[in-house]
Amino acid sequence: MGLIEEAKRGIITEEMRIVAEKEGVDPEFIRRGVASGRIVMPISPYREVEICGIGEGIRTKVNASVGTSSDIVDVDMEVEKAKVAQQSGADTLMELSTGGDLREIRRRVIEATTLSVGSVPLYEAFIEAIRKKGAAVLMEEDDLFRIIEEQAKMGTNFMAIHTGVNWMTLERLKRHGRYGGLCSRGGAFMSAWMLHNEKENPLYSEFDYLLEILKEHEVTLSCGNGMRAGAVHDSLDRAQMQELIINCELADRAHEFGVQTIIEGPGHIPINHIEANVRVMKEMSGHKPFYMLGPVVTDIAPGYDHVVASIGAAMSSAAGADFICYVTPAEHLALPNVEDTRLGVICARIAAHAGDMVKLGKMDMDLAMGRARRDLDWASQMKYAIDSTTARGIRASRYPEDPEVCTMCGEYCALKIVRENFDFSR
Repeated sequence: MGLIEEAKRGIITEEMRIVAEKEGVDPEFIRRGVASGRIVMPISPYREVEICGIGEGIRTKVNASVGTSSDIVDVDMEVEKAKVAQQSGADTLMELSTGGDLREIRRRVIEATTLSVGSVPLYEAFIEAIRKKGAAVLMEEDDLFRIIEEQAKMGTNFMAIHTGVNWMTLERLKRHGRYGGLCSRGGAFMSAWMLHNEKENPLYSEFDYLLEILKEHEVTLSCGNGMRAGAVHDSLDRAQMQELIINCELADRAHEFGVQTIIEGPGHIPINHIEANVRVMKEMSGHKPFYMLGPVVTDIAPGYDHVVASIGAAMSSAAGADFICYVTPAEHLALPNVEDTRLGVICARIAAHAGDMVKLGKMDMDLAMGRARRDLDWASQMKYAIDSTTARGIRASRYPEDPEVCTMCGEYCALKIVRENFDFSR
């Protein structure tokens, strides 16, 4: 019996108790969330993981993606990126390799972390077809489902599966066009396969079979965003909204079948579209967990897209998004390295926290930091810093003559001056 069935029967499982304790809520709140589909907990019968809850009423979670490319196959670096992502505070990982021995890379990454690990099975299915048959469009449908099951048995906890790319979606894409094309590899692969073979997407046409596999292996379904915008001018276009409608309908079927489900979206999106996007998705899906990819809120800042996405992610979290995917400085430019990964996770965590301050009213840490700064309590400031290593390093590199203050103001520190005249402690 899966988590949804247990939750619907009123059973509070150990996983629910763990999440409740982490989030500071009643276990019954988590049970009701799982039963209704508003909260998911990616698990696997094949490996133990740090249990993570994703959904309404709990902290916004951060995903970090790792994986090789066809140009750079450095497995040791990907393993190190996975470790650094976890050390930096990521809540989940996605392993998205497209170069090298894909199964061996996935095995090593999964073994390197205790976090829930996600994947995109389409990548391996199409790359296998290219290597064996010479073209992605020659992929066999049975091979796709075989790979989904193989990845599940490796201990993959959640999968981004492009269920909403179908003939209706492609028709709208062809009619309306795109400024930024298709930026989703899964969406591009599947669209090309459908057009070449003149067949429906098997992940859509054989959705019930897909659910049987996912339920048997307790994999959480993340309804992939194959039509996500790759440019802000494509935000909320017809192809993307058609895919969202389909994914929401399929997510209802998945939940009824007993498969935990997340909805993905939307990619590049201007800030004035963020709240509307989250609200539409939440209402349309029955408030299932929303996995916000980015969002990248302007297209003109390559090298700084970790900052750009943090702006969008903070606004998304505040509006109700439950799960955000980090973006690194290398976005649109290169495969991220270890330092890109660390910086991407930290920026995403800051954005998630800023959103939770609004969405959940979680400001205790900020209150503690404010008081520590007021009192010039440097030990406590480092304790509450989201990245204390960097904070300590900066302070140590420019240490003041007076250890009570910092070199920004030195002897003219406003806090020290005012403390001599006022007592703000309460």
